[in-house]
Amino acid sequence: MTDFVVATAGHVDHGKSTLLRALTGMEADRWAEERRRGLTIDLGFVWTTLPSGRAVAFVDVPGHERFIGNMLAGLGPVPVVCFLVAADAGWQAQSSEHRDAVAALGIRHGLLVVSRADRAPDRVAEVTAQARAELADTGLRDAPAVAVAALHDTGVEAARSALDEVLGTLPTAPDSGRVRVWVDRSFTITGAGTVLTGTLAAGTVHTGDRLDVLGADGPAGARPLVVRGLESRGAPHTSLGPVNRVALNVRGAAAEDIRRGDVLLTPGAWPTSRLLDIRRSGGAALTEAPERVTVHLGTVAVPARLRPFDAEHGRLTLSRALPVVTGDRLVLRHPGTRRVLGGALVLDAEPPALRRRGAGDRRATALAAMDPAGDPATEVARRGAVRRSHLDRLGITGDRSSPPEGVLVLDDWWVHEATHAAWLEQLRTLVRDAQLEDPLAPGPSLGAARDHLRLPDPGLLAPLVSAAGLVQEHGHLTEPGRAEDLGPAEAAVAELERRLGVDPFAAPEADDLRDLGLGQRELATAERRGRLLRLRDGVVLLPTAPALAMRTLAGLPQPFTTSQARQALGTTRRVAIPLLEHLDGRGWTRRLDAGHRQVCR
Repeated sequence: MTDFVVATAGHVDHGKSTLLRALTGMEADRWAEERRRGLTIDLGFVWTTLPSGRAVAFVDVPGHERFIGNMLAGLGPVPVVCFLVAADAGWQAQSSEHRDAVAALGIRHGLLVVSRADRAPDRVAEVTAQARAELADTGLRDAPAVAVAALHDTGVEAARSALDEVLGTLPTAPDSGRVRVWVDRSFTITGAGTVLTGTLAAGTVHTGDRLDVLGADGPAGARPLVVRGLESRGAPHTSLGPVNRVALNVRGAAAEDIRRGDVLLTPGAWPTSRLLDIRRSGGAALTEAPERVTVHLGTVAVPARLRPFDAEHGRLTLSRALPVVTGDRLVLRHPGTRRVLGGALVLDAEPPALRRRGAGDRRATALAAMDPAGDPATEVARRGAVRRSHLDRLGITGDRSSPPEGVLVLDDWWVHEATHAAWLEQLRTLVRDAQLEDPLAPGPSLGAARDHLRLPDPGLLAPLVSAAGLVQEHGHLTEPGRAEDLGPAEAAVAELERRLGVDPFAAPEADDLRDLGLGQRELATAERRGRLLRLRDGVVLLPTAPALAMRTLAGLPQPFTTSQARQALGTTRRVAIPLLEHLDGRGWTRRLDAGHRQVCR
């Protein structure tokens, strides 16, 4: 089930709660003080069904300037605004505050209501024109307008129909599958326990789901909750998707431990960040804003430091990490006067460090070229390599069913072709330099190669090795065909191969090996590269010796003795015993007793 969510906006005492009472038959003011004073001081929530059958929930926000923070908390997550201006009062100071918030949040859909039309019927046209002029630079510039006298039920049906038409033009809310609910109320119901309310603007939540609640302690203090029950518009549901007003009965935390500004998230699905690169979306130039600002996102308000790159772009350093993604809209307020400075669009929730002189200017140029929805190709180029799933986490939209031009796919990673080419060159150079430095060395280890390339994932090395035309040998990297070249030892090994080719079982003595210049390091390298076979007691043969021996031993009467094997092979006991033990170890022969063996069939 999908609701439409609409927030009210306008100056204090211009009839917002009265209009909602007429539209829904419900009382939005929750507190006795609100009803006594006729002044909304906190968020209220009511709902109704429009003539078309559309379900709509209203967020009634306070209009007094002291409660501008609460106003933003209610307005932030919703896409539609019902903006009221009283006919007998006209545009007022807090009308401008709410207008600035609407502009800052980029809200493009709504209804202009000239309220209390019965008190000044002759001013309705004038106030309507005045309001339109004030809203000219916002998304509500072309909003339909109706005149209402809610206490007399005059114009209420026209407002209802006009709102129904506005909602009919809204696009379907996308469902990313991951839940994010900014909490606006937390309370306890006897027999049910903790209940949290908010506007579900992303994802679908089901009863039984596990969610994390992220509060002022940041990601390190995230706590798991279980959704025991769901309600929307006073009715229970087993699942709800965007956009809905939701009440979640949860298990895992007391109501007093969760407050407005906390957020419910699908575990592991949202990145958190304290650094945000932004683009101004309304209000004064960023270069005119103070260094210290208050940032509103959803229902949370946090102190932040602003570093302008130019009039339109800058970087925010938040006082705490928040689950922010590309495309999120923020409101910036002056921390002292509480005046709305303007809005901002998040272009990068995982921005690069700025260390060199002129980095701010270069970053401004890069941000100016960025697509507000995020560009996968740009992100891959900047990062060099990124998991496709991480682009989703960052809120970067676009077609990711196939990689952008200039991007290669390695498993679940997207790698920019320039980065891929650089990695291949670095890998080849690493192996080539190691060979030149020490021809007998086995080549760089896999771990050394990963560290040298600074790969973000060890799994990327294997496809890079293949693409670089290199091979792995016993956990080390080398060039193909390198087994044929032993550098300074090549001539000595070739001579030994020649001798053993003539007499396969005439293993050289230690003195012979020394005369050839073959020490343990040279012999180990030759063996590693498949040129020689070393047995115990310093016996060195060709790798083909075991197979040649088996041909001879298979022709002997079975079982045979060590002496018979030695004579058949034309070698010495020094060679025969290690060779037979090697054959035993491979399972080609089997020792029966101290003096007999047989070939395994």
